[in-house]
Amino acid sequence: MSNYPSLSFEIFPPNTQVGEEKIYTTLKGLQGLKPDFISVTCSNRQKNIEDTTLKLADYIQKELGISSIAHLPAAYLTKAQVDKILTQLDELGINQLLALRGDIVEGFEPTHDFQYASDLTSYVKEKAPHFQVTGACYPEVHPESINRIADINNLKKKVDAGCDRLITQLFFDNDLFYNFQESCQLAGIEVPILAGIMPIVNRNQALRLLNTTQTKLPRKFLAILDRYENDPVSLKAAGLAYGIDQIVDLTTQGVSGIHLYTMNNAQVAKHIYENTAPLFKKEEASLQEKQDKIFLTKLEELLAV
Repeated sequence: MSNYPSLSFEIFPPNTQVGEEKIYTTLKGLQGLKPDFISVTCSNRQKNIEDTTLKLADYIQKELGISSIAHLPAAYLTKAQVDKILTQLDELGINQLLALRGDIVEGFEPTHDFQYASDLTSYVKEKAPHFQVTGACYPEVHPESINRIADINNLKKKVDAGCDRLITQLFFDNDLFYNFQESCQLAGIEVPILAGIMPIVNRNQALRLLNTTQTKLPRKFLAILDRYENDPVSLKAAGLAYGIDQIVDLTTQGVSGIHLYTMNNAQVAKHIYENTAPLFKKEEASLQEKQDKIFLTKLEELLAV
């Protein structure tokens, strides 16, 4: 097998000083796992993208030597602000972003320069065509879409606007992903689709997901929450095992990549990585290949004398 899936991580800028100090420790822990890239989230509630998302993306790429992607939710940004951010990213040597509309904050009117993520994607590709633009997608249908057909049609518009690849919202039922992938193929969406996976390590985390998303929790997963309701150690172990099982199944089925929502927890990411690393890395060269490489190197040295 010559083409291995990518492995990437997502982190978010913390809201507190203590959290800000911890995030750099987290990033150091993620560095040793050699991800293909690390994405840095940004919400429409963040007032200063430069001091949050861009600052961390710059650190990841410059100090850790890992490719970084900055999230850009544009519902509350003007074209002039996006121009400025693109210039800043260029100056930092970061030419990747994840284009989002972002959540609409109650009581705050959007700027209307970018109504949809496809509008932002098209604008970025026009202003800075060298940027790689990633988009978000929803295996279980976007919450604001009327149905699957409308959702896929809107996603096609985003890809046609210049989106180079997609990352899914988290999901816990792989069959949903496969059905979504098939729908994308039928619609002519041919860009890579990375599967977003979030390992659940405590019950409160799972309950928050139930309250804030429409993510379907399969019977197998609900059984974990019920059985280990009062046993946090076992719940964490079972949650990690479930996430690993998802990843094994997805990579076996030829997924383009796994995007791990780390929740700023390097230990969780490390556990996942240690149990799945061979699924993402090419096998080491054979002994004969290594010997051939040594021979060629020595031959080149002799010819250069």
